[in-house]
Amino acid sequence: MKYRHFALPLLASLTLLTACSKEETSAPSAPTAAVTTPIEAAQALDVLAAQGKGFAAGKILSANAVYVLFDPQCPHCARLWEASMPLHTSVKFVWLPVAIMNAKSAPQGAAIMTATNPVQAMAAHETSLLAGSGGTAASADIAPDVLAAIKTNTALLERLGATSVPYIVARHQRSNQVVMQAGANDTEALARFLGLGQP
Repeated sequence: MKYRHFALPLLASLTLLTACSKEETSAPSAPTAAVTTPIEAAQALDVLAAQGKGFAAGKILSANAVYVLFDPQCPHCARLWEASMPLHTSVKFVWLPVAIMNAKSAPQGAAIMTATNPVQAMAAHETSLLAGSGGTAASADIAPDVLAAIKTNTALLERLGATSVPYIVARHQRSNQVVMQAGANDTEALARFLGLGQP
């Protein structure tokens, strides 16, 4: 399956969305778990909550989570991480690492997921990535259960019909509808997408 850039036409008209896709790199990625039936929008949040594995950042006790499927090698995911920071006082983000970019994706995702403080590990990783330093140094020796979780996340990305990262799935705070978006944007646009208004 080829990965291509994907943006929802309506959202693309509101703001420039940027995303990373598999075809932008030539290195192999981690194999995914077997892809099964597509996930419909109405069930997306429940499926990600039940099957996705990652770490939470922001308003941890919030019952309404925003799920972000990201590849640790994706600079657009790093920009979305930075854009989400001002919203951490009002939003619970759950970051689910996938491996579609290159051979560093799964080891770095595993290192972040298993860190004592994943939020600090993610912040340090994304700062390094955006600085052009490649992100966190990570061992290719990944615990089987952690690798399985990353493969499952990657399969979930495919089942959602997404072809690039970051990919956001959330419940709009005002309309209560499930909304999905491929690509990163700034804090103000992210807040609008989530139905929060101005941060």
